[in-house]
Amino acid sequence: MKKLLVFALALVAMAACRQQASEEAPAADGFVRIEGHDLIKPDGSKLFIMGTNLGNWLNPEGYMFGFKKTNSGHFINEMICQLVGPDAAREFWAGFKDNYITRKDIEFIASTGANTIRLPFNYKIFTNEDFMGLNDENEGFRRVDSVVEWCRDNNLYLILDMHDTPGGQTGDNIDDSYGYPWLFESEASQKQFADLWRKIADRYKNETVILGYELCNEPIAPYFANVDSLNAMLEPTYKRATAAIREVDNNHIILLGGSQWNSNFKPFSDWKFDDKIMYTCHRYGGPASAEAIGSFIAFRDSTGLPMYMGEIGHNTPEWQADFCKAMRDNNIGYTFWPYKKIDNSSFVGINRPAQWDSIVNFSEADRGDYFAIRAARPDQALSRGLLNAFLDSARFENCVPDTAYINSLGMK
Repeated sequence: MKKLLVFALALVAMAACRQQASEEAPAADGFVRIEGHDLIKPDGSKLFIMGTNLGNWLNPEGYMFGFKKTNSGHFINEMICQLVGPDAAREFWAGFKDNYITRKDIEFIASTGANTIRLPFNYKIFTNEDFMGLNDENEGFRRVDSVVEWCRDNNLYLILDMHDTPGGQTGDNIDDSYGYPWLFESEASQKQFADLWRKIADRYKNETVILGYELCNEPIAPYFANVDSLNAMLEPTYKRATAAIREVDNNHIILLGGSQWNSNFKPFSDWKFDDKIMYTCHRYGGPASAEAIGSFIAFRDSTGLPMYMGEIGHNTPEWQADFCKAMRDNNIGYTFWPYKKIDNSSFVGINRPAQWDSIVNFSEADRGDYFAIRAARPDQALSRGLLNAFLDSARFENCVPDTAYINSLGMK
């Protein structure tokens, strides 16, 4: 009798464990999946990606503030510290992160007919390295958690894009690096890269709002004499990060960009080393026709996997309308770059505060030594006021939607 009782209790315990596991791990069909060249939603319908990028928010770029030479995140931070001091710089970045993208921005994006948002971020936001006024490894999760919630409430999918990797993957301003893609030659950077993706994936492994993880943006600029040897390191680096993700998350799609501005897919040979891979290309300018993306289409067709245009933009509405038609005709989804910036050529434009040129002029001035910094620096009280005015101008309610730009994307 005692043996029967023990057996019965064991069965109850096993059933309870199965029930708990079922509650903790949603069915895989709750996620977007790949079927040939298509993405398929949980209800079985096709997902054709259309949307925008939240560029500049968690990976500042100078031109979106109106700067030219001061064009990467750490350049901008140094300039603001020289302008108003480190305490005021930290206050600016806190206000920037709170004001630049809010729930209202996500609601507006959804109202345009978009179904997907790509979220670029600097890896430092998930570490204790100083970035945008903080050294807090949880800041990235706080910001992404908010966007996940806002996207869920507005029926939008989210792509997480590590735009700036440890060591730098591009070697230019866009990856906030030191002018070379050290990621591919540094074991420490590669380990941190894989470890961070494992950490991020573990947090979001059951989050169905997230479409997938884009491992890095525009790897390996074309400027380097050893570009071929760097290209050869791209696929192994992707495999290492993917393996780290798969230790904790088998649900999400992995997005892989080509080298040289996400345009060169020749470095890839093992196209299907994972069963949830899609590729992502970028294109700015050129003919607004299928011929301009012919190499992307050919690569897509050779792999039998989806291709998605992660970045495109900064052109006339007429050009954009023609190019969007070419992409729709060839089953390549798109997210335009960027959603918001100073002036226009985006979903919404930020009006320059009066006298903003005094900040721009300082950003462009010779600041190569301390004498030059002191000589070029405008009035500090004026500068603090202008930085606060920029934060106010960047709030959604004070931005100017570019209706012609949005309509050209054909999302409704």
